[in-house]
Amino acid sequence: MWVNPEEVLLANALWITERANPYFILQRRKGHAGDGGGGGGLAGLLVGTLDVVLDSSARVAPYRILYQTPDSLVYWTIACGGSRKEITEHWEWLEQNLLQTLSIFENENDITTFVRGKIQGIIAEYNKINDVKEDEDTEKFKEAIVKFHRLFGMPEEEKLVNYYSCSYWKGKVPRQGWMYLSINHLCFYSFLMGREAKLVIRWVDITQLEKNATLLLPDVIKVSTRSSEHFFSVFLNINETFKLMEQLANIAMRQLLDNEGFEQDRSLPKLKKKSPKKVSALKRDLDARAKSERYRALFRLPKDEKLDGHTDCTLWTPFNKMHILGQMFVSTNYICFTSKEENLCSLIIPLREVTIVEKADSSSVLPSPLSISTRNRMTFLFANLKDRDFLVQRISDFLQQTTSKIYLDKEFAGSYSSSDDEVYSRPGSLVPCSPQRSAGSDADGERQFNLNGNSAPTATQTLMTMYRRRSPEEFNPKLAKEFLKERAWKIHFAEYGQGICMYRTEKTRELALKGIPESMRGELWLLLSGAINEKATHPGYYEDLVEKSMGKYNLATEEIERDLHRSLPEHPAFQNEMGIAALRRVLTAYAFRNPNIGYCQAMNIVTSVLLLYAKEEEAFWLLVALCERMLPDYYNTRVVGALVDQGVFEELARDYVPQLYDCMQDLGVISTISLSWFLTLFLSVMPFESAVVVVDCFFYEGIKVIFQLALAVLDANVDKLLNCKDDGEAMTVLGRYLDSVTNKDSTLPPIPHLHSLLSDDVEPYPEVDIFRLIRTSYEKFGTIRADLIEQMRFKQRLKVIQTLEDTTKRNVVRTIVTETSFTIDELEELYALFKAEHLTSCYWGGSSNVLDRHDPSLPYLEQYRIDFEQFKGMFALLFPWACGAHSDVLASRLFQLLDENGDSLINFREFVSGLSAACHGDLTEKLKLLYKMHVLPEPSSDQDEPDSAFEATQYFFEDITPECTHVVGLDSRSKHGTEDGFVTVSLKTDRGKRSNSQENRNYLRLWTPENKSKSKNAKDLPKLNQGQFIELCKTMYNMFSEDPNEQELYHATAAVTSLLLEIGEVGKLFATQPAKECGSGGGGSSCHQSIPAGLFAKKGPSQPYGMEPAESHPASSAGDSEEHSLGGQMEDIKLEDNGACSSMLISDDDTKDDSSMSSYSVLSAGSHEEDKLHCEDVGEDTVLVRSGQGTAALPRSTSLDRDWAITFEQFLASLLTEPALVKYFDKPVSMMARITSAKNVRMMGKALASASDYEISAMSG
Repeated sequence: MWVNPEEVLLANALWITERANPYFILQRRKGHAGDGGGGGGLAGLLVGTLDVVLDSSARVAPYRILYQTPDSLVYWTIACGGSRKEITEHWEWLEQNLLQTLSIFENENDITTFVRGKIQGIIAEYNKINDVKEDEDTEKFKEAIVKFHRLFGMPEEEKLVNYYSCSYWKGKVPRQGWMYLSINHLCFYSFLMGREAKLVIRWVDITQLEKNATLLLPDVIKVSTRSSEHFFSVFLNINETFKLMEQLANIAMRQLLDNEGFEQDRSLPKLKKKSPKKVSALKRDLDARAKSERYRALFRLPKDEKLDGHTDCTLWTPFNKMHILGQMFVSTNYICFTSKEENLCSLIIPLREVTIVEKADSSSVLPSPLSISTRNRMTFLFANLKDRDFLVQRISDFLQQTTSKIYLDKEFAGSYSSSDDEVYSRPGSLVPCSPQRSAGSDADGERQFNLNGNSAPTATQTLMTMYRRRSPEEFNPKLAKEFLKERAWKIHFAEYGQGICMYRTEKTRELALKGIPESMRGELWLLLSGAINEKATHPGYYEDLVEKSMGKYNLATEEIERDLHRSLPEHPAFQNEMGIAALRRVLTAYAFRNPNIGYCQAMNIVTSVLLLYAKEEEAFWLLVALCERMLPDYYNTRVVGALVDQGVFEELARDYVPQLYDCMQDLGVISTISLSWFLTLFLSVMPFESAVVVVDCFFYEGIKVIFQLALAVLDANVDKLLNCKDDGEAMTVLGRYLDSVTNKDSTLPPIPHLHSLLSDDVEPYPEVDIFRLIRTSYEKFGTIRADLIEQMRFKQRLKVIQTLEDTTKRNVVRTIVTETSFTIDELEELYALFKAEHLTSCYWGGSSNVLDRHDPSLPYLEQYRIDFEQFKGMFALLFPWACGAHSDVLASRLFQLLDENGDSLINFREFVSGLSAACHGDLTEKLKLLYKMHVLPEPSSDQDEPDSAFEATQYFFEDITPECTHVVGLDSRSKHGTEDGFVTVSLKTDRGKRSNSQENRNYLRLWTPENKSKSKNAKDLPKLNQGQFIELCKTMYNMFSEDPNEQELYHATAAVTSLLLEIGEVGKLFATQPAKECGSGGGGSSCHQSIPAGLFAKKGPSQPYGMEPAESHPASSAGDSEEHSLGGQMEDIKLEDNGACSSMLISDDDTKDDSSMSSYSVLSAGSHEEDKLHCEDVGEDTVLVRSGQGTAALPRSTSLDRDWAITFEQFLASLLTEPALVKYFDKPVSMMARITSAKNVRMMGKALASASDYEISAMSG
């Protein structure tokens, strides 16, 4: 390609000049073999190694063209190329278009200016034509992309993220090379002294990623898979590399978990043109994602919020009259601030609340200040902003977008009244900054709204308000303490602000950990969890969901109904229909919002507590925050999140209570207790009034406080647990301890916990104060940080998801092993390959939707499914009958047969059943499978009413190109010519008419499981007609094309074919003819599609018999001469070999490479023994038509005989007469060898000729 001219000082260093003229030089890199040479000896090896180590562009483009004027010592690179052909085209263009022009110039500077301008103009024109964007990757990175795709055989869809120089430890010797990190693969390439090393690992195969430091190697990244470990070292920036590897592995695990493929974010802000670009656009995208995730987690923002940027600044805090140093974060809908000192101060300002953004006057004390005012008359003053003007512009842009959304909501919701100072309010639907309970609600706490014509209640008061259980003494000390808590929060609101925009400080944390008063619990839960933001930005969303979900039933609603009465049954709010109905509405609405989760056990317990303290809609948004942000992946079918946190808890227990860890591992207690503790936030194992305090802490601190509390419980029972003999005793100890946790500040009468009701303890356990337990957890385990938990979660997520995948594989194999002839090891390997094909389509797309191919709700055997394109690749790699160009046609037939439900997808069970019959079935099973594949009906017209001879003749006259509509999969190529008085004819197929799914589905009902016993009886198999028989013969011919006994098998096939043809003809005599006469034009012949033979005749080079193309003779009278008539006659054709005759023409050795016959001559019985032809005398895809006089002629018809048919018994019996064929089909197939070969093909990134367009690379050993 043409490149912008660059100076080169040493033109001949490491380059060999191949062509030269006065102005241009074409050179080849030393060490590059070119089109026919070697590598250049030792010098070539050294140069090749140097290019790899230094990442030279010559590795990608080993050819270049230099420009130089005769008197100058400076050379300019103007073109480079990856192949001799490409660079030669550029060279020839220069000679033809520039060489003559340059000789006119007198001044060398003018020549140089002209050449540079010309080359730059060509590049600019190319960019304009190809719409090259400005924000593209650098030239260096583009070279790396080309190199990556070429070295590892990856398709264009596989996106390279970044590449790093490093060493790979293979054995005890490090190999210096380059690590390439793409979206789906980790690859390594090294070339040292002529020895090449490649490694390709899928991210989904990685079980562990670790960054280690040893005495010899201070920085090593260890990559573990199920079968091996790989070590990489000598990185320039190991932290950056490891973070990117973690992120890519996380994306892969997410793909395994819920089929979310990676999509590049096109909405990233553009880089400034002047700023140097050091990373690829994809790397920028991933970096932006990682920053946005940290930003959302830090401030509890909605999942779709994207960080736009951040900057250092100071914030004026009026409560302590100080300027606090920290960072401002700006996103599409929020401005946030957090102090450099942890927990000192943080701030969240939704742009929907902002009224004014203005620049204040700068001073030496307050440089570059920015003032932001909100609807509730709070003003925030930021200062020390580096690029204040740019920041104000960005905030103004986002404010404008927010305002537009609000006005759209206004129009949608109708006209409402609002006060003038609420500039950006959403009238009638927006939650204000300080949410307050509605005093004027209905007496029964419910308001009515019409849904589908029915009156469906939605609670607008908390259930605790309606079912408040006070102690008899209304003004007891506990109630006084509750009032003190309320007063402390009100003072806090007055000093720090109230609502979403309040200053969050260490004081806020202290108040939350001391317990939130009951009257404020719902409001503060919304505020601290961030659920208030989603509620405010989705007015009316919950009501719509309730309306849509009413009356709908599925698996989730059934499970919800089953668990409704198990949700806090001891609380009076859930002992009547009102509380149960509210719980049903919230759970059902969420199941319809997020069908991937639907409903999971433990959600009912958590939601019932939320409904006690929050209104129904608020409880719904709290549940959304809980399931989708605060406890990710907890509530799904496999509770992956809880299992991940169980692993994190085990690691924390090993670090913080090491004396107990080994004992707990032996007893297996940790895995038992952690699920119930984490899934229900201690609500199911602790008295209600105490567990609610844990929920208070959780909404402020997140999962960190749950880990701390769990460790504190273990620490408090160390001595007792060490003396336990089994897990039952340990569970009893922990259960009694948790039952004794009390909340002395609770104003509610104690509600006995279900566990304590069922226990028969005689001796009561000493009471444990919940606030003391929380305080102890912070004193002993408060050093646990949220970012540390996230790192540990990543490590455990890899392990948990891979363990679940292995469990799924074992379940699948255990289920199917009795149904097939494969061993357990073979089935496990086949499942891995089958799943790899599914993942391939997720990576690089497929002909069907990813969600259609993977449905986690189905049984294990049916979860992963592949379409035909993927099956075609596996067929070519694994099935013993896949040979040559006919492989795809055969794959299509088998796919149709295996696809029992006709959804164009097959699951693992269907795949294995076909493969088992083809590889490990006995002779009869294999032949029956082959027979079934060809007896499938073809997409033709109604077969009950045969076309009349007149209609058939009209058809062939209208469409001059002869087609055999009953034959599927014949190659469309044709060869025409004359030979020994015969004119060759090609019978072509219309592949476009192959699919008639309804007819195929009806037919495939024969092979459904309930009919399997019937299908085992060979007599019940349908008969094979002549067109299907042709395809069967063609399949067998191609099947033998690469066999060592190829010739013997060909001759045996010819003999069997001849015998079957004669059997079919004899069978016609006993068959009942549906219609003796096919029409007035039938002439008494059988019901054939009559094709005048002259239509197929092609005029040969010498045209010895005067035959013209069919187009010149639309009709000929009966009196025309023989030489000019269209009625050339078909003659019988015989194959001769040791007395074995056949009426099918089969090519000999010269057809082995092609291995596909596009047409056959299959004739009725009555052929003449004297006209015999040898195989080698006939083309592989031809039939012969007598174009001159000859012996007795057959009727003028080349059509298929509809009355001709054979049965499976006849096919089986005929084949058994040929020992060569019996031996071939009885030959055992080594499945493990084929699996190993398939894995090697994928590992090398090579594609089989008949496989799919791309291959997925597996891990190299």
